[in-house]
This record gives sequence, structure tokens and C-alpha cells, in this order.
Amino acid sequence: MDSTHSRIAGPVSAPVRAVASAALLLGPALLLAPATTVAQPASGRAAAAAERYPDRPIRLLVGFAPGGGADTAARPVAQRLAEAIGQQVVVDNRPGSSGNVAAEIVARASPDGYSVLFGTIANFAINPMIFERLTYDPVRDFAPVTLAAAPVNVVVVHPSVQASTMKEFIALVRAKPNTINYGSSGIGGTGHLAGELMSLMGGLVMTHVPYKGGAPAVADLIGGNIPMVITVVPGAMPQVRANRARLLAVTTGKRSALLPDTPTIAESGLPGFEANNWYGVVVPAKTPQSIVTRLNTELVKVLNSPGLRETYANQGIEAIPSTPAEFTAYIRSEIVKWGKIVKAAGIKAD
Repeated sequence: MDSTHSRIAGPVSAPVRAVASAALLLGPALLLAPATTVAQPASGRAAAAAERYPDRPIRLLVGFAPGGGADTAARPVAQRLAEAIGQQVVVDNRPGSSGNVAAEIVARASPDGYSVLFGTIANFAINPMIFERLTYDPVRDFAPVTLAAAPVNVVVVHPSVQASTMKEFIALVRAKPNTINYGSSGIGGTGHLAGELMSLMGGLVMTHVPYKGGAPAVADLIGGNIPMVITVVPGAMPQVRANRARLLAVTTGKRSALLPDTPTIAESGLPGFEANNWYGVVVPAKTPQSIVTRLNTELVKVLNSPGLRETYANQGIEAIPSTPAEFTAYIRSEIVKWGKIVKAAGIKAD
């Protein structure tokens, strides 16, 4: 449990008799104080604080180290949000346990809008399925604010692979079961789960090779040590442009605006295939609705701004703002979808 997050929870108002007794002890100074100052109920103070929100810096927690995918997606949002609301938005990196450390901090924080999680698909839809003991509930402990961003995952192969298209690659794997390995950034990541979904939907038999990040997986691909990798656009495209890797498909349900000429896996022989990587913003459960609405309004403006979208496009990311209700429904649907995949594949955290 983190001890550094701030709390704005005032004491419960004392009964009138206690106030009177205190007045006798402390003299006229207390008697001159307005009655509303000492008798304002906690709910009134919370409402007043919500009306002033934000009147101090906001912490935007990220569950991964600086320089990683979630961090690079969060920082331009934090910068532009700060400009919009006139308060600092400090990115607070709390790596550990596949993002669970940061999620627990926010789940246990005061519901005042000053501890905000820039969460990932792992926090909400994957970790609850692969960790035996999770210290937070992805639905009960958070109030969704908005979907934020979707890093685009791609399927790339070594140039020696005898497949020029995704359809040909699927046929190759079917013809040679148990002979083709694929790499990803690690167990339970979106690359891993995309491969498992591909195997289940296509009746394919491939072996997953987890790496400690996408970069080492791509390095092994271009070195000829593994034939296929599912990874994010920024890690793959420099190798594709240098002809050290071949781009076959995107894992999204529809073609990406970043790679409009690249087909989806759904188009390539597995109808209905969709494996999205995504980030979203949540606050602790019981955060006042006015604060959730304010954050949503400002974040949607930020995510729709041309400057942010250009920054994201250069990182291989698409902005995907939503309403709180849409994000809530999406989290629930992703939990159901990936829960089935994790169970069928028998995936467990290291």
C-alpha cells in the first residue's frame, strides 16, 4: 500500500453540544466563528471541494517505467490536460506486477479526483484472469472516465518465411503444426493474447516465446532466431522499412488509419478476429460525478486535439476518447472476451 497519496477527508462534524462545550473552554474566539464553519456536514465539504476542482496538482499514475508504451502515451496527455485545467498534472510512474502496483494505489486513494490512473488493458481485462490474487477489483474499485489510446499491434515475420500475406502465413502454420514459434513482449501481453486468439480461432498450433519487452523480441526476429512476432508499430516499422522484417497484418478489428494499406487478420482468413491494445483513464470509485464529468470533458478535448493526434500518430498510437458509460461497457466486454481466451489457453502470470 502506498503511503504518499494525498487525502482530502475532513473529520465528521461534532454534535452541537460538543461545539457548545468547546466554546466555553476556548472563549469568545470560537463563539464569534460562523456556525456553518464548524457545523458543515462532510457531504457539504465534499460538494464544495468538487465545485472547486481542481484547485491543486493532479497525480496521473502509470504502472510502468518511464519510456515504456504506457508512459509515452500518458505524458502528452498530462501536458495538455495541465494546460487546459490550469493545474499541474504530474506523471507518477509506479512500475511493478504488470501495472498492478499503480492500480492498487489509485483504487485505495481518496475519491477526490487528484489520484488518476492511466491504466492499460492489462489492469482491467487481463491481470484479473492471470494473477491468482489481485488486490483490487477492476470493476468495483474504479470509476471509468474515458478510453484514451490504442497502440496498434502488427504481425511481422522474418524475410525467410515463405509467406507474403497473412492468409499465406495462416496456411503455412496449418500445414506445419508445432513447427512455428512466435514472440511477444511477455506472458499475458496483448501480443501473446493475440497469438492465442489466432490459434484458437484458426485451429493453429504455434508455440509462444515470451520476451522481456517488444524490443528483444524484434531483435531475435531480425536475427533469424524466431520467425514471427506480434508487437507494436514503433518497434516493428523501422525493421519493415529496412527490409529486415515483413509486415503481414494489423490485429485490430478494422484497418488502422496509421497503416491503411495493411489488411487485418479478420480480412485474412479469420473473420471476426480482433485483438486491441488500449489505455484508459479511471479514478477511484465513489469519486463525485461532477469530477468524473469534468475530467471526461477536458480529456476528450485533449484527445481530439490535432496536436495530440499528430503526436500519437508518430508513436503508432490512435486516440480513442469515449464517454464514461462507453468505457464502462467496454471494460466489462473485454473482461468477458479475454477471460475466455486466458482460460482456454491456460495462461498464468510468472
